Amino acid sequence: MTDTMNDIMHPGEADPVFPNAPGGWSQLAAATAAAEEGLNAGNNHWEAVRALQEYYARHEQQDINVRELHDALDEKFHEQGGIKYLYTLFPGGPISQGCRLAGLEAPAGSSNPGFGSVR
Repeated sequence: MTDTMNDIMHPGEADPVFPNAPGGWSQLAAATAAAEEGLNAGNNHWEAVRALQEYYARHEQQDINVRELHDALDEKFHEQGGIKYLYTLFPGGPISQGCRLAGLEAPAGSSNPGFGSVR
């Protein structure tokens, strides 16, 4: 595993911008992956990534239920337009594509093309 600059400068400390990021995850690697998927990741994308990482951290001892995660994201981003807003950020699906960029395993059933997730 390659160390990030944060790992080198602050060994053993979590990234303060992404405190719930999984081990080995870096924003630089996620930005590169986003670009490969045709996304120009900005602050709004990172806010959604943080929300996904936080949700997973709070539910780490449980299986992640795609419907509950969907509802939690819809509620968290309600003021911006909820899930419809998140689809503007992640056209490949806010859960499946968002989880890929957040370094998380997407829950079962999150990449059904019938629900608008295409990857």
